[in-house]
Amino acid sequence: MMTASTATNALTCLIAEDEPLLAETLAAELGSAWPALQVLGVAPNGVAAVEQALALRPTVLFLDIRMPGQSGLDAATALAEDWPDDAGPLPLIVFVTAYDEYALKAFDAAAVDYVLKPVQAPRLAQTVQRLQAQLAQRPSSAPTDDPLQALQRLLAAHAAPATPAPKLRHLQASVGEAIELVPVDALLYLEAADKYVRAVTATQEYWVRVSLRELLPQLDPERFWQVHRSTVVNIDAVARAQRLENGLVKLSLRDRADTVMVSRVHAGRFKAL
Repeated sequence: MMTASTATNALTCLIAEDEPLLAETLAAELGSAWPALQVLGVAPNGVAAVEQALALRPTVLFLDIRMPGQSGLDAATALAEDWPDDAGPLPLIVFVTAYDEYALKAFDAAAVDYVLKPVQAPRLAQTVQRLQAQLAQRPSSAPTDDPLQALQRLLAAHAAPATPAPKLRHLQASVGEAIELVPVDALLYLEAADKYVRAVTATQEYWVRVSLRELLPQLDPERFWQVHRSTVVNIDAVARAQRLENGLVKLSLRDRADTVMVSRVHAGRFKAL
């Protein structure tokens, strides 16, 4: 298998697709549309896509939106957050999707390229031309700001559900054999941990059996900001935001000594602070 050091000297591509026939078709079409692009392999799910992309550092990454375990959008977010500072630019990301025209408006608004299933040669040729144009304008030492900004816009476009869920006033946390009602207003931040969420107040920590993905739509988005794929912070509890040299932001809280780290994907929200 090609290593990261050799992959950086060539135009390379990684495909993340859980349907082998579709992945094989995409690889074949890419071979025709862009012969100089070497397909490093196929990742069968989002988790594997992130692991392989971090190891191989491809030039381009084709991500299926709907994959088992971790969606393409989640995988793109994880990759942006875990991308090493010394690894050069993020891969150019193309989403492969079966979404309808209405849903695709989010991709257009974010200036993120996509191809529809089943992949058609003319549309893929357009995508190849766009990728080549972007690569021609981007030196190998370019910062990752542009891909991150596109991902931020895409996340924002997908953040608001069509029918907003009712906002929570209390969390139900198990404490021994009892259920304690924790006021949402008292929460400083929430942190995902497998199938649980660690809910932190000024004086206590609670474990709530719910995923952060399920909980987030029920929180007031004006107050509770997602700052990492596994962390949500109550912005009213933040006393100080410090930008670090690596592009991350460190948050200090008013009523607790903990610090909360903001990933590069979400750091843009704190530019004005």
